[in-house]
Amino acid sequence: MLAIFLETLNITAPVFAMLFLGLLLKRIAWINDGFIHTASALVFNVTMPALLFLGILHADLHSALKPGLLIYFTVATLASFAFAWGWAIWRCPREDRGIYTQGAFRGNNGIIGLALAASMYGDYGISLGAVLAALVILFYNTLSTIVLAVYSPVIKSDPWSICKSVISNPLIISVLAATPFAVFQIGLPAWLETSGQYLAQMTLPLALICIGGTLSLAALRQSGDLALSSSLMKMVGLPLMATFGAWLCGFRGAELGILFLYFGSPTAAASFVMARAANGNHELAAAIIVITTLMAAVTTNIGIFLLQWGGWI
Repeated sequence: MLAIFLETLNITAPVFAMLFLGLLLKRIAWINDGFIHTASALVFNVTMPALLFLGILHADLHSALKPGLLIYFTVATLASFAFAWGWAIWRCPREDRGIYTQGAFRGNNGIIGLALAASMYGDYGISLGAVLAALVILFYNTLSTIVLAVYSPVIKSDPWSICKSVISNPLIISVLAATPFAVFQIGLPAWLETSGQYLAQMTLPLALICIGGTLSLAALRQSGDLALSSSLMKMVGLPLMATFGAWLCGFRGAELGILFLYFGSPTAAASFVMARAANGNHELAAAIIVITTLMAAVTTNIGIFLLQWGGWI
């Protein structure tokens, strides 16, 4: 348990450092709203697609394929999305429903979930986690695009317009473009892959600086109830239901542990970037990311302790 706690801190501490740096840079006026808007667009359109493309490119889609696990993960993800959206319709102002829903179901699996899976289960955790991450990327970006488009003031919400928003989403395009390379194990020229790595490495720090620059005590107070509600659903409610469902379906050991880690990951930084691109309440999105990341160090360890105590992982 101590090892998992320390590993969680090792992953989340740099996240908070970059968030604080963004807050500090905004406070001393080294960055402004114009920079945040431009940098967020750069992340959404260039650096994050590069990160996702290379992540899919290097995933071994032929190993650790567990049809039952993949089917359960797909169904549970869709159910989590539907539950979060239904709750948002009931409890949230209309303009915040898309941001609330995305914050409640979209986890940071490509970084935190995969890293914790690797820490607990070694090579098997990496291989199985990478296959799940490839599925996650496509589902999360598609579902987020749909729910944000429905409530966005700048995106038309008729079915054809939403379909076009999904198809034209740079994150989804990068995943679809990378899939044939991963399936047929096609590599890129060394110079091109190195250039892509340069772009990909910019993604998380630049996104977190933008999130930190957006944060303020006033914004946190204003979005406090909604942000806390979405965060509790993300870090407690949905992981509990999804993990219990997996247990009922007979998953045990590493498979159950990895499912818990993936459903219990804090909200992904990409949710802020997509909220900003959709002209949504990006301050609410930023607050959810910060709260869920803080909660992860506690909820992850409690969940692992209970699963190990029950002898299920």
